[in-house]
Amino acid sequence: MKNVGGTDRVVRVILGVALLSLFYFLPGYWKLAGLISLPFLITGIAQKCAINQMLGRNTCKIR
Repeated sequence: MKNVGGTDRVVRVILGVALLSLFYFLPGYWKLAGLISLPFLITGIAQKCAINQMLGRNTCKIR
């Protein structure tokens, strides 16, 4: 069941892309900081968030 709505999804994908850019701009091992973006991108694209599910939150208007 989807639990990530429209605005939440857009914010997650934009934040994920912004953090992914760190992978290309930072030198050395600091590039690994860009991997923080993966959970944001995955949850934004799949529209499912395990943390939202555990907390009982649902930002998706369509049920």
